[in-house]
Amino acid sequence: MEIDLDLLTTLITKRTDEIETIVAGTGYLPRTVIGVGTFLLDNDGDVNLLTAKQRVTFEKFLKPLLEKHAR
Repeated sequence: MEIDLDLLTTLITKRTDEIETIVAGTGYLPRTVIGVGTFLLDNDGDVNLLTAKQRVTFEKFLKPLLEKHAR
């Protein structure tokens, strides 16, 4: 999957309310999801560098939000 890094930046800096909404009641913390997003930004969106737990977080929360806002 090709990640839109601009969209990811916007999501983790300006749309944190959407992250808070999607993680509500799941036991995950918004900062965990934001941390995975930051890691991806630092590594040019290379999801192959994610650990197993990070990949689950990405697949469960960030990927659906990115797909929702894809241009």
